[in-house]
Amino acid sequence: MVKKTKGAAETSAEVDNSKEEVVAGAQEAVTEAGSAGPEPGGGETDPVAELTRQREEARAEAQENHDKMLRMAAELENFKKRVAREKETSLKYAEENILRELLPTIDNMERALEQGQANEAGNSLLEGVEMTLKGLLASLEKFGLKPLGSVGHPFDPNFHEAIGMEASDEVAANTVVKEFQKGYLYKERLLRAAKVIVAAAGGR
Repeated sequence: MVKKTKGAAETSAEVDNSKEEVVAGAQEAVTEAGSAGPEPGGGETDPVAELTRQREEARAEAQENHDKMLRMAAELENFKKRVAREKETSLKYAEENILRELLPTIDNMERALEQGQANEAGNSLLEGVEMTLKGLLASLEKFGLKPLGSVGHPFDPNFHEAIGMEASDEVAANTVVKEFQKGYLYKERLLRAAKVIVAAAGGR
């Protein structure tokens, strides 16, 4: 009987030991989980929320890239238009420098005509110079050169360069009374301003 009681006691002790081991293992697991701690922000990360956040970030980045591409496309289009305008203007006024170089020759021919007509000498020579001048001006007009009419017109600083003033009873003040050097337009652009004498105030 004593042996039986001893065996039962041993079995009970073994059961108690097993229970203690299970409890200890559970406590150890809890301790390890506690030491790991929750993720920053508290609690476990919600996969749906994380995917939503990533999708919004990707969408914002895609929108930003789209806006950049639109700006770059607009800048490129403006650059192409500006280059086209500059090229068109350059071609349109390509002869400007050549025509400007010819103006002194025209001035000299006009002065020769004025002096010859004042002296009333060498009529045949004057006729030749006059014909040459008219032919030259007619040819240049085909390229867009046009002389400015100044005498009798109001002074305009956009087209005239005043080199003096003169009292006059025949015209109103600020009217061009004499022209020392003719002005010219090349197409719609001023090629050279006319040098003129302007009527002074008080003349009329």
